[in-house]
Amino acid sequence: MVSTASTLNPPKEKLWGGGHSPFNIEYGKLMMWFFLLSDAFTFGAFLISYGTTRFASRNWPNPNVVFSAYPFMPEGKHAPLVFVSIMTFILIISSVTMVLAVQAGKQMQKKTVAYFLLLTIIGGAMFLGCQAWEWHHLFHEGAWWGRNPFPNADGTMAGTDFTNFFFTITGFHGFHVFTGVVINIVMLIMTLSGTFEKRGHYLMIEKTGLYWHFVDLVWVFVFTCFYLI
Repeated sequence: MVSTASTLNPPKEKLWGGGHSPFNIEYGKLMMWFFLLSDAFTFGAFLISYGTTRFASRNWPNPNVVFSAYPFMPEGKHAPLVFVSIMTFILIISSVTMVLAVQAGKQMQKKTVAYFLLLTIIGGAMFLGCQAWEWHHLFHEGAWWGRNPFPNADGTMAGTDFTNFFFTITGFHGFHVFTGVVINIVMLIMTLSGTFEKRGHYLMIEKTGLYWHFVDLVWVFVFTCFYLI
């Protein structure tokens, strides 16, 4: 017979040893949410700082002029925001494939998980490749930290706040995407090696998915702040 005391006060290992939080949430997932919350504060501070500076300035470079190039663009032709729209579409699709990988993991479908993880990795790598090209193009145009060759929308000379914020925030986000790609590669290797089959669950894929969706969501705000406003 189980005593009343042991029922009312279960040993701590039953709460924490099994990897669960007191809120009936898997412990690792709870820690991921804490990390994402702290990361959201960091991105929020960056974007609020950018927004404050942006709207405190009377003039700012026109994004339709700054971001009008794309690879192999014919001379004299411009396509405002087309290239970054393609980048955004790629990242959104990678979020969809991540969802499908998580769903396949819940159904213990090893091959399907591996397939959609691979597609997510490819999508992330393509986004990073597009961002690398964009940075290379802007650098070739003379833009970098402390340098801004683009005039304000009214034709006056612009300061360096725009380029400083752009390279810092998009670089910080790109680092997160790169980290997510590396983590997904590790998850793919673990999936193919049967690690999750032995554990009997694919919770690690779900945690990775939370991180990847967060990175995608942050890009929506970055895209809006720099490319649309």
